[in-house]
Amino acid sequence: MKKILSKDGTSIAVDRTGRGPALVFVDGAMCYRASGPGQSMAAALSDHFTVFTYDRRGRGDSSDASTYDVQREVDDLEAVIREAGGQAVVFGVSSGAALALEAASRGLPITRLALYEAPFIVDDSRTPLPDDFVPQMKAALAEGRRADAVKMFMKLVQVPGIFIMLMRLMPAWPKLTAVAHTLPYDLTIVGPYQKGRPLPTTRWTGATMPTLVMDGGKSPAWMRNATRALAGVLPNATYRTLDGQTHMVKPKALTPSLVEFLGRPVTAP
Repeated sequence: MKKILSKDGTSIAVDRTGRGPALVFVDGAMCYRASGPGQSMAAALSDHFTVFTYDRRGRGDSSDASTYDVQREVDDLEAVIREAGGQAVVFGVSSGAALALEAASRGLPITRLALYEAPFIVDDSRTPLPDDFVPQMKAALAEGRRADAVKMFMKLVQVPGIFIMLMRLMPAWPKLTAVAHTLPYDLTIVGPYQKGRPLPTTRWTGATMPTLVMDGGKSPAWMRNATRALAGVLPNATYRTLDGQTHMVKPKALTPSLVEFLGRPVTAP
């Protein structure tokens, strides 16, 4: 693990593994290097790429600032790309896909972009994000009710109540509550596109690099509708569905499509 500095002085923890062209992986909500898909993604891709995983600000071994702005997270990703050699492929999942897309549209040196299921809501196939949701979550966090904030988020993303109850008894629960304060960060990124309205056609025109937009064949209709819609508004996008996959995509199922799109040969196991 290495620590690098973002533009505002925030310390960002970065891991590097593998060989080949640089690829930066961007995690989704509540995930970081020690908790989430980052390690397994890096292992699956390391035969083809030099994979950089990092703790987004406020998570794991990275520090944070007193206030949040999406541009600061873009700056963090820029610092990781600089550590990777000055340009890189960027692959983001869930809200990490939304952050990667935002960074690409703001001109970061991203050669190719891969996005898996940015959690947008573009029609009436799912209830949109309530206007008062983020203020209520911030209020819970301000009162120190981290577990309540995590429960609010789990309900928002439609985790069944019985599973939420069981998760509170599992060893991973303290890891989730430890990063609960970063949940408003992710919602700030994705919130404008969770209103049940069509995506803006000119919002990401700066993301002109070849882009692979993926979803899972077993993901819910609202997620797949949004993924298709996103591919339709991006300047240079390819849309692909991974059969049998859900929002919790398996790295081995994703790797062949990702490697093919990024122009690296797939080696036989």
